[in-house]
Amino acid sequence: MLQNSNETRVGISDYKISYAPNKIMTVGLGSCIGTIIYDPATKIGGLSHIMLPDSTPFEQNGRELNLAKYANTALPLMVEQLRKKAPRAHFKAKISGGANMFGFKNNLTTASIGQRNAQAVLEQLEKLKIPVVGQDTGGNRGRTMVVDLSNFQTLIKAVREEDRYI
Repeated sequence: MLQNSNETRVGISDYKISYAPNKIMTVGLGSCIGTIIYDPATKIGGLSHIMLPDSTPFEQNGRELNLAKYANTALPLMVEQLRKKAPRAHFKAKISGGANMFGFKNNLTTASIGQRNAQAVLEQLEKLKIPVVGQDTGGNRGRTMVVDLSNFQTLIKAVREEDRYI
């Protein structure tokens, strides 16, 4: 999944790894969460676009899962691949997304899927001992996340809002 081009695009339920001077981006972050994990020394980064917080409810039906779809599987897998390429890295993370796009609430909890996705990503990053240094989550608007791997500048473009950096 290592890519080397000027701009690497990450789709829904996927992740990619790239390095400076490239940019890495994902679009369509509604309730989904974009997570960039970056090492400033090597300028390598991985961007994940997770769709759901936990794979456990889907594991019992016997079908093979897309591990990049879930926070509990995508982030450990991506970090494992990043550590192979940068074993001495001191990773940092930024996250974006987790919107409540439709105003729905889950029957089991008062948290929307976007809120549960954000919480699951934060929990995984804590388990992986990766500090979150920037965050733009919640609300009810879709987002695009563009990361410059030369300097870790992370541009957030949101529908009907000013562009901002986290």
